Amino acid sequence: MSAIKGQKAKEGDKRLGNKFWQLRSKHGRDKIFSTPEILWDAACEYFSWCENNPLYEYDYKTSMKNIRRVAIPKPRPFTLQGLCLFLDVNTVYFNQFEDLLKGKEDTLSLNFSKIITRIRETIYDQKFSGAAVGLFNHNLIARDLSIKEAQEIDHKSTDGTMSPKPTITVVSDEAAKKLNDLIDANE
Repeated sequence: MSAIKGQKAKEGDKRLGNKFWQLRSKHGRDKIFSTPEILWDAACEYFSWCENNPLYEYDYKTSMKNIRRVAIPKPRPFTLQGLCLFLDVNTVYFNQFEDLLKGKEDTLSLNFSKIITRIRETIYDQKFSGAAVGLFNHNLIARDLSIKEAQEIDHKSTDGTMSPKPTITVVSDEAAKKLNDLIDANE
């Protein structure tokens, strides 16, 4: 850097002090949506886009001397990531915006919170309902929605060992007598 340029930079620092950032005409990012209604309308536009732009599975149909490829439309699941791409924001921005609304009691914040909840519930319901009737892969959707089948397995026996004793159901008095005789003979 030449001495003249260095001198101008120093003079500029003196003039602005530590407030160079004030030269910006605005600070921070504008809100993407100024009202909850505009956010909901944009989300509905995304939902409509998904319905009007299905995904395609391709199959081959044969007939007399003819094989043709057939496109089978499949519904496109709603996703938060897809919505954010459609809105030209990322999921981090969307989640941070939602987090900023927590604990606020003003009308605008409460209305934004309701819309975001409605968006999340719409996405959840569309995926869940689609998986329930076989439109979507139920395993993928269950993982995406954090749904898992709970199965409780008792690895301990009643005596606290890791070797549970078998349970035997006796259906007659005669069978009970024979069982008792076997137990007595083995002890």
